[in-house]
Amino acid sequence: MRLLNLSALALLATATLATAVPAAAQEAQPAQATRAVAVQPYIEVSQIVLAELSPGDDVLTYTQLAAGIDATVTGRNNGGSISLRYERNISWNGDDVDSDTISGIARGYASIVPQTVTFEVGALASRTQVDGGGGSSFIPLVSEDSESRIYSVYAGPNVHTRVGDVHVNALGRVGYTRFEAPDALPVIGSEPLDVFDESVTYRGEVHLAIKPGEPLPVGLGVGGGYFQEDVSNLDQRVRDAHVRADVTVPVTPTLAVVAGIGYEDVEISSRDAVRDVNGFPIIGSNGRFVTDKSQPRQIAYEVDGLIWDVGVLWRPSRRTSLEAHVGKRYDSTTYYGSFAWRPNSYSQLNISAYDGVSGFGGVLTSSLAALPTEFEAVRNSLTGDFNGCVTGQEQSGCVGGIFGSVRSAVFRGRGVQASYSRQLGRYTASVGAGYDRRKFIAASGTVLAAANGVSDESYYIASSLSGQLGPNAGFTVGSYINWFESGFANGGDLVGMGSYASYNRSITPKLTARAAIAFDYLDSDLSAEDLAAASALLGLRYAF
Repeated sequence: MRLLNLSALALLATATLATAVPAAAQEAQPAQATRAVAVQPYIEVSQIVLAELSPGDDVLTYTQLAAGIDATVTGRNNGGSISLRYERNISWNGDDVDSDTISGIARGYASIVPQTVTFEVGALASRTQVDGGGGSSFIPLVSEDSESRIYSVYAGPNVHTRVGDVHVNALGRVGYTRFEAPDALPVIGSEPLDVFDESVTYRGEVHLAIKPGEPLPVGLGVGGGYFQEDVSNLDQRVRDAHVRADVTVPVTPTLAVVAGIGYEDVEISSRDAVRDVNGFPIIGSNGRFVTDKSQPRQIAYEVDGLIWDVGVLWRPSRRTSLEAHVGKRYDSTTYYGSFAWRPNSYSQLNISAYDGVSGFGGVLTSSLAALPTEFEAVRNSLTGDFNGCVTGQEQSGCVGGIFGSVRSAVFRGRGVQASYSRQLGRYTASVGAGYDRRKFIAASGTVLAAANGVSDESYYIASSLSGQLGPNAGFTVGSYINWFESGFANGGDLVGMGSYASYNRSITPKLTARAAIAFDYLDSDLSAEDLAAASALLGLRYAF
């Protein structure tokens, strides 16, 4: 149906989810708190109507059956959160959207040696749909034949200890990401699009440091790290190894100047596709290019040499911190930093800028590792699908990559993202904005060569307001607008916007009635006509 193809692009969810988290994101530290356990299993039954308002007038109706669990464990030596949901969608119009879906996110830790060695794990399951420009978008309900599924997991130990005056921090991490797409490649004009398949990532870091005044007047540090991602598509490989030394010079009790210098060796390589007698690349049964393992690996990017950066650290109180750096990396200028401000217990502002090289899987596993261990997953008001973001009392975050490009080529990702939230009595308001740029890197002479140096850019603004309406009812309203600009020929630009509202009311202590409505609009260069679509839901949830 035309509605399925067009509404899939329109219902992009909030564009806040398109932002990639930097590969070098800081580790979220386990909270030191009294042990607490909160477990909430539930079942749901809902009726959903999706109506195309423009350019057509198709109407689709579904029944949705769902079961899930939301749980959080907080303790001194272990903790974590999980949100897992299974859905069965049953169409009243035949089998257009019949599907079974598992979605969720988990992040946790356990202490091996209390206060010294912890073991962390994170996992993600979600779904999306690939468009002709290589981008992916959130889909509330699509048939199993057209949807793609994303799975990602990472695990590894962290070490935080002290040897005399020397603080020792280290981590090891292994990650795996898989993107299951229909066995057909989207086509841009006459060019097939190579969609990411799967990758394995390895990361190891160690850092030794003494703080200012312990015992020297300045702080000194030395460390190194290694990152590798092996992408199955055309045997692409990213390797990044570095060593560096740092110095921290206090200027005032709250301000310090920092500087670092070191050596880095980065290499990105791949193989070409097998070609037929006419020189055209061969596509395998899984819809991806067949890798030619008989030919040597070709270098797409290689740089080694001096890296450096200078910056400032400003921490006037426990509620405010600023870190800003500028320097040289990847043989060019680099910028990164963060700002966090909690003026009181009911408001917070977070801003971060990032710069890193990786593939699709590297972005996801690093994003998972940067999430807090205490959170609530943000899900679609109508369908319950996990949409990529989590919220917590001390920290919030989004998993990058789900709603961005799913091209197999590795890239250098740069951007900035900001979020602000405020508690207004019984209500909570939030707003987010950001910019993300991915510049792809590919070897000349290979089938991916056309992507080399091409950039995709996205911008977004989103807001929401939620709260209680008396002791037994609650609501959520929100809106979003986002822009996507593709640097690929015939890739197309997108402008999407929309708004949504949901209401819930307790019938009994365990049974809740739910209602939701949404409106979405899309202006796409890939379509001759704009799209407007509306959807509504009525349902019941029983919590055990």
